[in-house]
Amino acid sequence: MTYLETRTHELRKRRLMMVDGALTLNTETAESGASVRVNDAGYWGFAASSDARADTVARLTDEAKRNAAAMGRFGRRDASTLSGGAYRGEHVFRGKPALGRKELVERMAELSAYCRQRYPGLKSTRVVVTDEFHGKRLSTSNGADALNTIARAACHVIFTAEGADGAPVELIDYDSAKGSLADLDLSVSGWEGRLDELHRHLLAKCDAVPARGGLRTLVLAPALAGMLAHEAMGHPCEADIVLGGAVTRSLVGKRVASDLVTMIDVAHHMDGEEVMIPVYADDEGTPATDAVLIKDGILTQFMSSRETAAQLGIEATGSARAYLPADEPLVRMRNTVILRGKSKLDDMIAGVDDGYYLMKTMNGQADSTTEFMFGISLAYEIKNGKLGRAIKDTTVSGSAIKALQTADAVSDDMHWSCSGYCGKKQPMVVSMGGPALRVQAHMGGE
Repeated sequence: MTYLETRTHELRKRRLMMVDGALTLNTETAESGASVRVNDAGYWGFAASSDARADTVARLTDEAKRNAAAMGRFGRRDASTLSGGAYRGEHVFRGKPALGRKELVERMAELSAYCRQRYPGLKSTRVVVTDEFHGKRLSTSNGADALNTIARAACHVIFTAEGADGAPVELIDYDSAKGSLADLDLSVSGWEGRLDELHRHLLAKCDAVPARGGLRTLVLAPALAGMLAHEAMGHPCEADIVLGGAVTRSLVGKRVASDLVTMIDVAHHMDGEEVMIPVYADDEGTPATDAVLIKDGILTQFMSSRETAAQLGIEATGSARAYLPADEPLVRMRNTVILRGKSKLDDMIAGVDDGYYLMKTMNGQADSTTEFMFGISLAYEIKNGKLGRAIKDTTVSGSAIKALQTADAVSDDMHWSCSGYCGKKQPMVVSMGGPALRVQAHMGGE
């Protein structure tokens, strides 16, 4: 046996939904367990249980060794040394005391009642709140001993109205934060400004016109730029995807974006502050470091685990993470961001004669060639440098590399979110951030 890794993991989640003042969903789950992973003669063996007692961990260790030995029957493999160091330390997020269920429901009811009173024309108002906690203790045979906690919370408000054609029109706004729902502002005073904005955009969308399809000049709001960073360029820079044939493998040292674009997968701190999903040591006990994926437009680095780093001959970045107690770690993003530039968003819009301002996205997907397609749920025409009519739900697509190479302006603001999940065999809590970008990409439409 060349490597042994033991992880205990506690996961707690809550999700509540209120529709027009009526509580329709109220779930709370908790699970925990232990896992052991062994690397022997180049083969991995893994075993997990919902029981984390010491005698169970000892049994899991024997089982993982047997599993690795069973895999060894497929023949000899390169048993080269796994990359990465060994982290020792404890990092526990200490936020406000958690809200009880009664208080949480009361705050949701206040928000919901405010929306019904202030926007009587709405067909429906939904308020959805979630929070999630991960606590992981890692130890490895090469000396790692780490405790890492991740806690995040989110609130979504969804308005539904009736469009000019009689069809339902829906729009979502959300807020997210590090910690539990007690650390997220759920007050009416904290939300009233953004609810007015959400309602204003919803009314504009009720009279929306179809987009004109084709290659267009687009200003991507910060929330979309963050998704572009994560989905379209982040995944092709994960070392296991690279080894699987991603187009990025042959592009290290080459230009993949304009020189205005620098993109980083941040481990735990940025600009002196801890980020939303701080990872000090990954689930292999490797010290987590920032991965500078693109610097001034040049592809520079990949995110990696111990094994993928060794295979590629690069430094391990501490990016191996597992979602459930019984999951094996995979190479995953942590906090992926395009760094802010120097332009003002208003000036970026004013510089477009004929294009679109894309503000909100419904979903997104991309592949290892950096081809992407995102659903767009809120966007406006830009005519002669000014915002025009809202457009109906549509899509934006293209090659992230080609789109980022056309970036001619990057705003000086920044939007961060940790509300969603990344999907890659397992879900994963991540955050993504970005400024506004002005690029060219294909719009779906007439």
